[in-house]
Amino acid sequence: MKLNLGSGEFPKPGFVNLDRDALQGVDVVHDLDVFPYPFADGQFDRIEADHVLEHLGQVFDVMREIHRILAPGGVVVIRVPHFSRGFTHPEHRRGFNVTFPCYFDPAFPGGYCGVAFTCLRMRLRWFAEPHLKRAVLPRPVNVIGRGAGAAIDALANLSPLACSRIWCYWVGGFEEIQFVLRKA
Repeated sequence: MKLNLGSGEFPKPGFVNLDRDALQGVDVVHDLDVFPYPFADGQFDRIEADHVLEHLGQVFDVMREIHRILAPGGVVVIRVPHFSRGFTHPEHRRGFNVTFPCYFDPAFPGGYCGVAFTCLRMRLRWFAEPHLKRAVLPRPVNVIGRGAGAAIDALANLSPLACSRIWCYWVGGFEEIQFVLRKA
C-alpha cells in the first residue's frame, strides 16, 4: 500500500490520501501533529510527503511515526523547502538542508533521533512545483524558468552538499530538497 501524507488539494491516484481537512479526494482525515496516526505498524510500502513537514510542529516525532507505519525496507519520499527559500510561505515553520538524513543514522554523533533510515537519494530543485507556477506565471516565463531550473539543478546535484553550503544563494536559493529514504 502507498500513503500520501498531507495530500491537501493534490490527492494521488493509487495512494491512501491523508489530510487534516476533508477535501475532495482525501481518504483519511487526521491532523499530522496528533499521534499515533490511524494506521497499523508496517502498513505501507511507500509513503510520500510533499511539502508538508515544514508545516508541522515536531518533525522528528512525525518521522518516528512514519517509521512505525512503514514496512521494513519501505521507502519514504519527502519533498520540503530548502532552507535558502524555506520561509517564502507564511505558514512554514522551517526549511531543510542536506544534513536532514544524518539524524536517522545511528552513528551520527550530532543528534540521532532514534529511528534508522538510509538515504538513497537527495536532490535539490531550483524551479519546483511547476503545476503551481503554471497558475501564476505567464507561459514564456514558466518555460524560461523550467529551462534555467534544469541547468541549475544539474550543477547543484553534482554535489548537493557543496551547493547547499557554498553557492545556493548565488542563484536565489532553492525551492525544494527531496530525500528518498529507506527504512533500515
